[in-house]
Amino acid sequence: MSKPFLVFFISIVMGCVAGVGIWKSTVQSDPARASQSSQLAVLWTSGDPDVAHRVCLMYTHAAQKNEWFAQVKLIVWGPSARLLAGDRELQSKVQALIADGVHVQACVVCADSYGVTKYLRALGIEVKQMGEPLTDLLKDGWKVLTF
Repeated sequence: MSKPFLVFFISIVMGCVAGVGIWKSTVQSDPARASQSSQLAVLWTSGDPDVAHRVCLMYTHAAQKNEWFAQVKLIVWGPSARLLAGDRELQSKVQALIADGVHVQACVVCADSYGVTKYLRALGIEVKQMGEPLTDLLKDGWKVLTF
């Protein structure tokens, strides 16, 4: 192996090692940056009860209980608001989510349009305008999963 090639090879390896060190120290010194990928917002829009029972709420609860993410939010938006207001079993599941630490919010415009705002609030759900908060989550690097 020639001396110039060896010098080139060593400089590449040292650059990679330095780069990993800088990345690691940046992530460790900035917890907000490190935790961005561990924040999940589940956007529940479907009015389908099977999607709600068998996928959306099941996954959201598992993500919280198993600590797959540092923070888990459930956003009730659109037809899911009407479905939730009329289904006692779903209401129980959402209350269990809240008890286990999932922050649950609902879109007030949607809830008002279905006439269910008071029912959602009675479940302990924060009902408010959600356009800007969802936009902020997206800009802040939250993972967003939609059902």
